[in-house]
Amino acid sequence: MAKAVKKQALGRGLSALLKDPTNDIKSVEDKGADKVVGNIIELELDAIEVNPFQPRSNFNEETLTELATSIKELGVIQPITVRKLDFNKYQLISGERRLRASKLAGLETIPAYIRLADDNESLVMALVENIQRHDLDPIEVALSYQRLIDEISLTQEELSDRVGKKRSTITNYLRLLKLDPIIQTGMRDGFISMGHGRALINVSDADVQSDIYHKVVTENLSVRETEALVKKYQESLKPKSAKAKPTSFDIEENDKKSFNDFFGTKVDVKIANNGKGKITIPFHSEEDFNRILKLINK
Repeated sequence: MAKAVKKQALGRGLSALLKDPTNDIKSVEDKGADKVVGNIIELELDAIEVNPFQPRSNFNEETLTELATSIKELGVIQPITVRKLDFNKYQLISGERRLRASKLAGLETIPAYIRLADDNESLVMALVENIQRHDLDPIEVALSYQRLIDEISLTQEELSDRVGKKRSTITNYLRLLKLDPIIQTGMRDGFISMGHGRALINVSDADVQSDIYHKVVTENLSVRETEALVKKYQESLKPKSAKAKPTSFDIEENDKKSFNDFFGTKVDVKIANNGKGKITIPFHSEEDFNRILKLINK
């Protein structure tokens, strides 16, 4: 217990150092920077502004209230991370839920790690930390990836290295942003999963995509059932192979009789569907064979 009190006192002591306007710390070279940067310090909540780079936009009020109750009883267990902007002015890098819940709990200060970071570094730190969270929905993750690509000019390969994810995983998330906004909202609200979204993205027609989405939601279809619906639609788009026109024909009985009469034996005539056929002339002896041969050679 005494150890915990000592830690609190240390944080407050450093907080006092930060409030000395004559020794304002602006870079790692400044006096006292080594005592502040990277350490846990009690900061006033009013001195911290929300991070404009925060990728997370949905905060469940119920879970925030639960976290506030926990903070009232146990305090803030995991410090937030901020960057120093100016004298006694900080910007949140990560930990917005903890910051919001601390305000709900009525706290005046919060433990925080101090960083000195430019806008790009702040954005990268905020996005990468949030991407690692397990409670982000797939669209929030996809938007975070897209912002890193657009605003920091990272390639997917570089992004893969930064966040420790396979490039194919990043690609699958980014493809979700091509979904209709209504479907993206449905994913964010938990009506469908990422698996559903990955199946629906294969439907290029927006109206059909929307129709299948509504069917999935109203009938509570599984991912596998959704994939089957999409496959059925895709197969319906394939050009149907034209059926070959029948080129066969029928032989009249009189024509068959003419063969039989001419050769003096029962001639077998067979015709295939493609119009090709075969005429079989039977003979019963060498004499019969020579007779038929004479008829042909006449």
